[in-house]
Amino acid sequence: MTTSRQLEIPFADGRSGSGPATWGQRAIWDIVNRLTPADRPRFNIATAAPLDPGPPLPAVLDALGNLLHLHDSLHTRLRPGPDGTGLRQIVDPAGLLTVHVRDCAADAEADELSATGAELHAELAGRPFDCTTEWPIRVGLVVADGQVRYISLVLSHTAVDGTGMGLLVRDLSELAAGTGPDAIRAARSPQQPLEEAEFQTSERGLKRDANARAHTLRKLRTAPSRLFPPTTAGDGAETAPGAASGAAERFPNAVLSSPALLRAVENVAAAHRTGSSAVLVAAAAAMTARLAGRSDAVLQVVVNNRFLSGLTDAVSVVAGDALLHLTDADVDGATDGGFGAAVRRTHAASIAAYRHAYYDRRLLDAEIERLTAEQVPLADRSCVFNDTRDLLPSGLAAQAAPTTPAGGEDGRSTLSWPVDFDPRPGLTYALDALRTPTALQLAMTADPAVLPRSAMERFLYGIEELVLTEERSLQA
Repeated sequence: MTTSRQLEIPFADGRSGSGPATWGQRAIWDIVNRLTPADRPRFNIATAAPLDPGPPLPAVLDALGNLLHLHDSLHTRLRPGPDGTGLRQIVDPAGLLTVHVRDCAADAEADELSATGAELHAELAGRPFDCTTEWPIRVGLVVADGQVRYISLVLSHTAVDGTGMGLLVRDLSELAAGTGPDAIRAARSPQQPLEEAEFQTSERGLKRDANARAHTLRKLRTAPSRLFPPTTAGDGAETAPGAASGAAERFPNAVLSSPALLRAVENVAAAHRTGSSAVLVAAAAAMTARLAGRSDAVLQVVVNNRFLSGLTDAVSVVAGDALLHLTDADVDGATDGGFGAAVRRTHAASIAAYRHAYYDRRLLDAEIERLTAEQVPLADRSCVFNDTRDLLPSGLAAQAAPTTPAGGEDGRSTLSWPVDFDPRPGLTYALDALRTPTALQLAMTADPAVLPRSAMERFLYGIEELVLTEERSLQA
């Protein structure tokens, strides 16, 4: 038998203050508030994991209280000005964190505990946040015999990005294991959102923003304005990505789970002395060019920005978009080193692009809107890549069960179609790379009028084949 209760963790004597929202907070606030309330929960940042053996409940509650003192983003609310502009962050010095608890029998089996935890996690993750009135964090615990056997963490995307959630899990794991908050603070000194906003409004911050936006605008003016051939609506009119297939047709989501890619991506990266993300970006760009019937590709790549000074350990939202134009993306029949050379070119181009992924999104959007009104051709930004493989460290999430099949029992790759999404205007495809204990997963959502299911399947298996073929050639 399972029972439910709520516990409240008192929080007092925390840092407080108010100031302008950071670029990241404003960017996510704008995106989420353009959605319907029913669609907003898909932007929540959430993770859940079974724990075996589980730490004692008091230790986890103490760790959560200390976590609030470490990271201001967890007790920060956002408030727009009277006219809807001028978003500000308010850091509360005191309050209560509600913890949702499901109590199971002491002898409950692991499957029952995980099922109870997954149900609780879905409830917490399925609700939007009202960040003007509530703190942007929800916690769920499944407890048996006084031990926490499953944990759910759900945060508003205005509080953290994917990397920030991983850092949060790391710190919570250390706190639950007995490390004191002062030791963590001394070792890492995470920058707080108010401190980040102070830099962004300084002379140095404004100069960095201006340079980054200028770089992005140059790329927007020079990269191709359309990658894939235009599709047509029923009346014969050409339509943009995300609107081509009619209002009723949903965007399918495909997940390729490849045990072989888990090893091969790292091996190819090591052989070419690049980051493993460059391998995946190069393969995605090659398949984009191949399916579009061209030699180049443009990708909007999500960048975590934690390599910037002061942000290495920041539990907040600092990720940005980098525009990556790869002019020699199609490696079919290439005579300049094939896919290996494409990986090295992608690595070099990525470094330059990532340097300019930290900017005020509102100002860039305003400039794009002005240029669009002037009918200036701008780059196609409808293909999005996000590498989320390393967002969660070991610790509390080490035993998280994959949400989709992680390869077949014989170690072969599997392709599944877990869900369809509402149409997303301006999107050709979004590709996420994820890691499970046994496989690398590529999750792709696409406009079926541009990339039907057969093309999505070819795209995903094509990425796998490019990387595995390169690995085999390196071992020959």
